[in-house]
Amino acid sequence: MSEFTIKRLGHQGDGIADGPVYVPLTLPTEVVTGTLDQKTLRDVRIITPSSDRVRAACRHYKSCGGCSLMHASDPFVAEWKVDVVKTALAAHGLETELRPCLTSPAQSRRRATFSVRRTKKGASVGFHARGSDVIIENPDCQLLDPDLIASRETVAQLAAIGGSRKGEISINVTLCANGLDVAASGGKELDDTLRMDLTQACETLKLARLSWNGEVIAMRLPPSQEFDGIIVDPPSGSFLQATKQGEGDLIAEVHNIIGQQDRIIDLFAGCGTFSLPMARNAEVHAVEGEADMLRALDKAWRHATGLKRVTTETRDLFHRPLQPDELRKFDAAIIDPPRAGAEAQIDELSASDINLIAYVSCNPTTFARDAAHLVSRGFEIEFVQTVDQFRWSIHIELVAKFSRN
Repeated sequence: MSEFTIKRLGHQGDGIADGPVYVPLTLPTEVVTGTLDQKTLRDVRIITPSSDRVRAACRHYKSCGGCSLMHASDPFVAEWKVDVVKTALAAHGLETELRPCLTSPAQSRRRATFSVRRTKKGASVGFHARGSDVIIENPDCQLLDPDLIASRETVAQLAAIGGSRKGEISINVTLCANGLDVAASGGKELDDTLRMDLTQACETLKLARLSWNGEVIAMRLPPSQEFDGIIVDPPSGSFLQATKQGEGDLIAEVHNIIGQQDRIIDLFAGCGTFSLPMARNAEVHAVEGEADMLRALDKAWRHATGLKRVTTETRDLFHRPLQPDELRKFDAAIIDPPRAGAEAQIDELSASDINLIAYVSCNPTTFARDAAHLVSRGFEIEFVQTVDQFRWSIHIELVAKFSRN
């Protein structure tokens, strides 16, 4: 068996030795042995462990693929995530203040997508094993909110009704103020009988809402969420921040950046995660490609008290970014694009009169690309705040402040 020393951690969380050789579940400075399979080390044995190695907090860790960095100490993971952002910026020749990572606590995830397969005795509910389609059941998961773990029995009952022994179902469960918001995909095709059975299940299981293959089957109660205390009823399947603490950290940082500006534009606004809280102090124009999300945002604004005017606009910002003349009326911008970033909209923002931007990102690579464009047009990155809602994973979120004189 070959022996290797781990030099660094890659962006996928694997240890990397000279070669390069990729070694899963290892840490920098560790000496390991194993069987080399092309560029990946298999059957790994730790000879010299890192001082940052800890005992995994979850008994499912070795088999479950839901987490990838639970073998590392919390300070190590937090510093590594900040360093990933630093490296992404450095690739474009950029530096800035990188603030310490804000990490959500264990057992705080409020949404999860379970992989489910019917069995002879019921259903197997959990997450996939690493690099496999095998489902690992996770009744003692340390990542999810306990109420989300308790929903596994509900998920199994739904699979028994609409699942197939031949295929796998994905069932997304989100905790909301009135119970569980459940959306299943990959199950049996809907017919009158299945629709009736699922409607009855929604009532029996006391779900807030149940959707099946993209269709809302039943809604007993509004699947309400709170954005900084403002009640919103998001449409089924819409984006929601993974933890309440992470959401709060992002909102606080955006508020810190925007300050007391009078007129704000919120790009990729979703259901109003930032638009609604910011409306306590400013007029907001929310732009989003999904009309149903904006309807939820508008309804929330109309039912809330103490908010300034919020207007909405349905628009594909990838193909029809707002132009500089349309941005002229605003004092500041919030932008929270998906993982692909917002290259087209950033180009128009950089050419506009807006001099203050709060950029929220879930992808350091595309964020750094967009940041380089803004800097080339006279913006300064004042700071980046890394936020870790996906504890023990490789996923990273951040908020950055851009300003120019």
